Order: sequence, then structure tokens, then C-alpha cells
Amino acid sequence: MLKAFFASREWAAWAWGGFLVIIGGTWFSVHVSVLINKWNGRFWNLLAKATSKDAEVPASDLFDAMIEFAQIAGVAIIVSVLLDFFTSHWTFRWRTALTDSYVGRWEELHHIEGASQRIQEDTMRFASTVELLGQNFVKSILSLIAFLPLLTELSENVTELPLVGRVKHSLMWAAVLWSILGTVLLAAVGSRLPGLEFQNQLVEAAYRKELVYGEDDESRAAETVCRRLFADVRKNYYTIFVNFMYFNVAKYSYLQFDVIFPYLLLVPSIAAGSFSMGQVTQTVNAFGSVSGSFQFLVMSWKTIVELMSIFKRLQAFEKGGGLLKEGSESDGFSSSSDEPGV
Repeated sequence: MLKAFFASREWAAWAWGGFLVIIGGTWFSVHVSVLINKWNGRFWNLLAKATSKDAEVPASDLFDAMIEFAQIAGVAIIVSVLLDFFTSHWTFRWRTALTDSYVGRWEELHHIEGASQRIQEDTMRFASTVELLGQNFVKSILSLIAFLPLLTELSENVTELPLVGRVKHSLMWAAVLWSILGTVLLAAVGSRLPGLEFQNQLVEAAYRKELVYGEDDESRAAETVCRRLFADVRKNYYTIFVNFMYFNVAKYSYLQFDVIFPYLLLVPSIAAGSFSMGQVTQTVNAFGSVSGSFQFLVMSWKTIVELMSIFKRLQAFEKGGGLLKEGSESDGFSSSSDEPGV
């Protein structure tokens, strides 16, 4: 899958050049996020001053701050729209490279069960999923690079952390450790999901295949056979539902507590008067950007599961379908059709 795009003479310029453009555009959008974070600090300090007794803040200062935000946000909108447009083109060209590669090997691959579905549907889903995950992943990495120094700087105003006391670069370490804890927790809870999603594609394909054959052959898609095949589908879905229930309990519990966690860390410092309203807002936003970058796996786990499943199927398809046939009997599920579907 990577070789067909990144190592191809025909597509290498698009692959590597486009990748650099996406990196550059994403870095610029992260830089804009840093500017907005700093603007938040100044604006909330201005609001706090304006709403205090004996306020002496003219309305023009507030309007000027809002105009400044409009300028920053305007640039952000333009860059985001152009970057999304370019990324869509880039990932579609990756799909095109995969399609060209598979179609060029059609004589070798067409005998594999579900070959047409691999070439059409899975390449389409691979491109769309990579587009969704790839840009977010790159943005998460670049956000860490941009916001960790800012969070380190803001940590100088922290007098102490609850239960821990004074720690150098406290907010940075707290964001890193908190995010790693959530990532490890949810990765452990959702560890079975990739295999179940892969198996789900197998049982669904076996059921679909029998129905398609039944359209032209009256001896196929008998009621008893279809019921047995759908029983495999139902069993796998019920297992997935249970596993996602455990995963979602852990995910939403973690994310809800994540909302108040930075405020919890700042309580002693706020009580000591070492933070202004603007600094609190800026710190919470910066903390959220850092922890959110680390939480890429947490927020995208369902999509990652889908991408891993697609990757497994395309990898098996490239190898001639052997893994797909072996996989049809995996994880305690079996197809009732004579030929396992893909």
C-alpha cells in the first residue's frame, strides 16, 4: 500500500511533495492556534478589568481586540479550507495509485473472493480514513511541539499542585502524564476491537456473497443457509456492541473528568492570587491543546480500528488472499457457506 504511492516513479512526486505541503499547512494552522491562545489571555484580562468596579476600559479597546481576533480567525479559515481541499486531492491520488496497482495485477488477483470489493470499496475507505486520521495525527504532533513550551512557560505562575506540592514545569508534566494515562487505559480496554472489526467484515461478506449468488442461482441463498450466515453476523455484532460499551464507559468517564482536571490543578495557585482571569483561560486552553494531542488515540480509536481492519484486508489481498481465507475461521466464528467470503 505504501510502495504503490510513495515508492512509485509515477506517484512519488505527488506523494512526498504533497506530504510536505500538508505538514507545512498543518504547522501554520497550529501556529494560528497558538496566536489565538495568546489572544485569549489578553482578551480575558481585558474583560476582567472592564467588568471590575471603577472600570476604565474604553469600548474601543474591546472592539480592537475583537478585530484582532477576526484577522487571526480569517487567516485560519482560509488555510484550513485550502489544506482540507489539498488533502482530499492527495489522498484520492493515493487511492488511484492503489487502484492502478491492483488493476494491473487483475489476472493474478481476480480469482480471490471479493476482489472487486477490495479494489473498489476498500481502497475508497482506505483513502477517506487516511484523510481523516492522517491530518489529525500530524496536527496532534505539531501541537505538542508548539504548546509544550508555552505550557512550560505558564507553569512558572503555579505555586503548587494539589497533593504534590511545588514541581518544576508542573503543568507540562501533568498534561503529559494525564494524557498517557488515558491513552494506555483506553488502548487496554479497546484492545479486542480491531480483531472484531476485521472478523465483522468476513461474516458480513459471507452473508452478502450467498445473497448475491442467490440472485442468479435458485439453489443458493436457501432460508436455512441465510439464517445460519446471519447468525454469524449477529453474534459478531453483539460481541462488538459489548466491547464498545466497555470502551465508551472508560472513554466518556475520562473525557468528562478531563474538563475539570486543569482547573483542579490550578486551585492552589488561583487561591494564592498568582493567576489572573486571562492567565487561567490561557493556561486551560494550552493544557487542553497538549492533552488533546496526546489523546489522539482516545478520540480516534473507532476510526483507527476501522483503518486497521481495512489495512489487514488490503494486505491480505496483496498477498493473494491467503490471510483472508484463514481469517474466516478465526476468533471462534465460522461461515456456513461453502466458500468463505471476504
